[in-house]
Amino acid sequence: MTTNFEADLAAIDRIQAVPTILEVICRTTGMGFAAVARVSEDRWIACAVRDDIQFGLQPGGELKLETTICHEIRQAGTEVVIDHVAEDPTYCRHHTPAMYGFQSYISMPIVLADGTFFGTLCAIDPRPARLNNPETIGMFKVFAELIGFHLSAGERLTASEANLATSEADLLDERKTSELREQFIAVLGHDLRNPLASIDAGAKMLRRESLSPKGSTIVGLIQNSVGRMAELIDNVLDFAHGRLGSGLTLERDAHVPLGEVLEQVVDELRAAWPERRIDTQLAVTKSVSCDRARVAQLLSNLVANALTHGASENPIVVRAATLDGSFELSVANHGEPIPPATLKRLFQPFFRVAARPSQQGLGLGLYIACEIARAHGGSLDVSSDQEETRFTFKMPLVQAF
Repeated sequence: MTTNFEADLAAIDRIQAVPTILEVICRTTGMGFAAVARVSEDRWIACAVRDDIQFGLQPGGELKLETTICHEIRQAGTEVVIDHVAEDPTYCRHHTPAMYGFQSYISMPIVLADGTFFGTLCAIDPRPARLNNPETIGMFKVFAELIGFHLSAGERLTASEANLATSEADLLDERKTSELREQFIAVLGHDLRNPLASIDAGAKMLRRESLSPKGSTIVGLIQNSVGRMAELIDNVLDFAHGRLGSGLTLERDAHVPLGEVLEQVVDELRAAWPERRIDTQLAVTKSVSCDRARVAQLLSNLVANALTHGASENPIVVRAATLDGSFELSVANHGEPIPPATLKRLFQPFFRVAARPSQQGLGLGLYIACEIARAHGGSLDVSSDQEETRFTFKMPLVQAF
């Protein structure tokens, strides 16, 4: 049977969630290389890749099938999980780890709706890793099922377009979509947060011990990493709720002064960026019925974006005011104007403007800020010229009950 590998590569490329899946895998497991591979009877081809260890493989790149463990997974139809190759009785003498120089490995079969084996979702690293646990294996299974479902839906849609006989409703298996959606959100909201909370608790306990200066520095780095990972999980969870679920939920409250909440957000960012100047002009004189935590999240995302992309020698200005029948919040920074073509894409998920090579993030901050604005019945707009770049959130004042 002839396999159209170019079509397979294009099919994976059309799944917007794949880059996020690979990034979540690497950040959660600590592994440096993750990929979606097409594995046939005689070929192994990378369809999507995240490579933080310079493994050297790009989308479309190929490995000799017989040199991979994925070849065995295709034959057995089950995952392979290795925490530490050197200590694994089955794989310590296997030719693949020795050839490619990895010590930790996990690979999950990707199976289409009709039972056809497509390939694998896999990750490797030259260092050992803790992979053989229900949380990590469950995460890989959900992600592999999600990819398989999208591939199957794409094949059915292509067949429908050629046929023009099957309606869109016949292509969508709502029950399966619902199950995958709930599993995806559950993994992010529960299975990933629990081990992260344990790491955070352990770091806090170590803080109370007598540590050497080096030990204190390492614990601080762990806590910073926990904070970044928690933010990553929150962003992807918000994205999952917004795109796969029923949208962002709000808990409106008009009793807590919103100005104080906004000032607290700015104070936290000032502490995190002591070398940068953030000015505030807050005139919130009326009650605003809104979700305080969500508006704080919106402001934090906008200011963090301004800190990343704005000119460091100029202050960032945060303004908030209750006007006639509306609440308005804006964040402005100086710097190079944003090109018009880029402005059109700023609020798209996973879109990132190039900044520094070390810049981290999934490109979800502005998208989530926009979704928060919409959930409040408002809007988030951006303008950019030689003078400044300004993001403005507007929402109607809603009478609190």
